[in-house]
Amino acid sequence: MELIYMDGSYRNILVAIDGSKEGKSAFNKAIHLCLQNNAALFIAHVIDIRSIATMEAYDVTMTDEAETHARELLHEYGEAAKGTGIHTVKTIMEFGSPKQALPNEIAEDHQIDLLVCGSSDMNLGERLIRGSVSEKIVRHANCDVLVVRH
Repeated sequence: MELIYMDGSYRNILVAIDGSKEGKSAFNKAIHLCLQNNAALFIAHVIDIRSIATMEAYDVTMTDEAETHARELLHEYGEAAKGTGIHTVKTIMEFGSPKQALPNEIAEDHQIDLLVCGSSDMNLGERLIRGSVSEKIVRHANCDVLVVRH
């Protein structure tokens, strides 16, 4: 068996944010790791189209509101990251399923080698019905994944 030497550092770190305290904890950890590794930071927010489609049956402005909120959130987090001295900060907004978009499309499109996400405090029933985003990311990502607990 041939051993491959790796220096253990990350070059492209993706953090998933959603406005929650868990997302904020993941962001803070990603900042620390970027500074430690001199890595680029990709900050992503995925607007879950399934949830919006259900809510838009009652309020047709939901998509616009979700998009406005996402842009504000990404701007806030992007500015905070730039203020830390990270050399490359990129923000990404996608529509789709966070469980699919984060580990598959976004991570692969940007050659991510570490994906950082928060872990929500869902109980067993909620996990069975909705499924955990962080659990799906761990199962489907082709890169290292760090799940940060608040």
